[in-house]
Amino acid sequence: MNRYLQDNFAPVHEELTAFDLEVSGTVPDHLDGRYLRIGPNPATDPGEGYHWFLGEGMVHGVRLGGGRAQWYRNRYVRAVGDDFAPNTNVLEHAGRTLALVEAGGTPYELTTDLETVGPYALGTVTGGYTAHPHEDPSTGELHALSYSWTRGNLVDYSVVGTDGRVRHQVEIEVTGSPMVHDCALTEHYFVVYDLPVTFDLGMVAGEAPRPQQATDRLIDQTLRTGTARPLPYSWDDDYPARIGLLPREGSGADVRWFEIDPCYVFHTLNAYEEGTDVVIDVVRHDRMFATDFTGPNEGPAYLTRFTVDTAAGKVREHRFDEHSQEFPRYDERLTGRRHRYGYAAGVAAAGVRTGDSVLKHDVVAGTTTERRLGAGREVSEFCFVPAAPDSAEDEGVLLGYVFDPGTGRSDLRILDAATLDDVATVHLPGRVPAGFHGNWAADPAQT
Repeated sequence: MNRYLQDNFAPVHEELTAFDLEVSGTVPDHLDGRYLRIGPNPATDPGEGYHWFLGEGMVHGVRLGGGRAQWYRNRYVRAVGDDFAPNTNVLEHAGRTLALVEAGGTPYELTTDLETVGPYALGTVTGGYTAHPHEDPSTGELHALSYSWTRGNLVDYSVVGTDGRVRHQVEIEVTGSPMVHDCALTEHYFVVYDLPVTFDLGMVAGEAPRPQQATDRLIDQTLRTGTARPLPYSWDDDYPARIGLLPREGSGADVRWFEIDPCYVFHTLNAYEEGTDVVIDVVRHDRMFATDFTGPNEGPAYLTRFTVDTAAGKVREHRFDEHSQEFPRYDERLTGRRHRYGYAAGVAAAGVRTGDSVLKHDVVAGTTTERRLGAGREVSEFCFVPAAPDSAEDEGVLLGYVFDPGTGRSDLRILDAATLDDVATVHLPGRVPAGFHGNWAADPAQT
C-alpha cells in the first residue's frame, strides 16, 4: 500500500470545530493570533499511484489569546471549477489569509475561520504563484520565484507589495524546466536554484507527447478527475546544478550563475551577504525523485552552507552536522540578514517521515541541540514567534503540531526557543496528518 496513505500520512475526512481547548502549561500572553498549517488531504481514495504532493489542501488552525487556546478548526480548501486546492503553505499578507501551492497554481483566500473565499490573483503573476515567498522585513513585500511546466525554460521572480499586488516581475531563463520549490533573499540579491529535478514527459504518459499536450493531459487526469497520477518531475543526471544571483531590481540578463555539485534543495533556512560572499544555508538532498516517485524518500538530508564567492566565481560547501532533517525555520525578522539560530524537524532513519525530535542549530558556534518529544511521536515544522518586536533572536517560542500515536490525536506544542523546554501543550480534538508549512498569523493589533 502507498506509504503516503498510511499511519499519520492518512487523510482525515471530518472537519472539526472545538472551543476552549485543554492546555497543559501556560500559553504566553504575547501569543494573540492563529497558528495555521496546511497539508495534502485527499478527499477520496486516490489509488496506489498517489503522490503525496497532489492531495487536496486542508488547513488546521488554533486560535490563541488571553493565555487560552480559544478554538481549533480544520477545513478543506475548496477549489473553484478546475482549480487545484492549494496544499503547501498558508500565511497572512496584506490583511488576507492565503493558501499557496506551486507549479502554476493560484493562491486561495481564506476567512479568519478558515473557510474558503476563493482564488486570489495577486495582480497577477505570470504562470501562477509559488508555495515559498519570503517577506522582506524592512518593506513587508513578498519576494518569490514561480515556475510551471507551461513556461518551458522560464521562471518568474516577482515582488508583491503590502497592498497585495505585484509591483515588479522578471523572467529568468534557466537550463530546462526545473522544480523550484524555494528561493532566498539577501540585502541586494534574489537567489535562484536551478537544480536537477525537472519536468518529465514520461511521467505523464507512456508516449512522449508534445509539451502542451502533456500539460493538458496532466491537468485533465490529476486536477479535474482527482485520479492519482505521478508527479511529473524526476531526477535528471544530465542536468547541471547551479545557484543564480539576481540583483533585486535587475533584469533576467543580470543573473550570475555559479555551479555546484548535483543536489536538490526543497528549503532554505536563510541567506545573507558577508563582504563579496553570499551565504546560503539550506537543507541539502543528494538527489530527489530518482527511485521513489510517491514522495521525498531518497535518503537523509543535512543542513548545509553554500558560500558563493562572487569575487572568485565559485561556491564553497560546508555541512553543519549529521542530523537528517527538513523544514528549517528561523527568526524571520532576520530574512536576508545574518542569523545565528535555526530550527528544524528531525527526520526518522527511514527517511520517509519526521521523527520525534526538534533541532536547534547555532551556526556561529557550529553546535546543534536536539530535543526529543517522546518515542513514537511525529513532529512537524516548528515556526518561531518572537516574545516582542525588539526581543533577541532566540527570545520567543516555537509552535508546531506533534502527533501522538498513543492517543491517535495531535497536540500543538509550544517550546521555549532558547532552551527547547516545554512552555505549553494544546490538546487537539483530532489528528493533524503529516503535512507541509505553517505560520503564525498575529492578531492585527499585535502587528
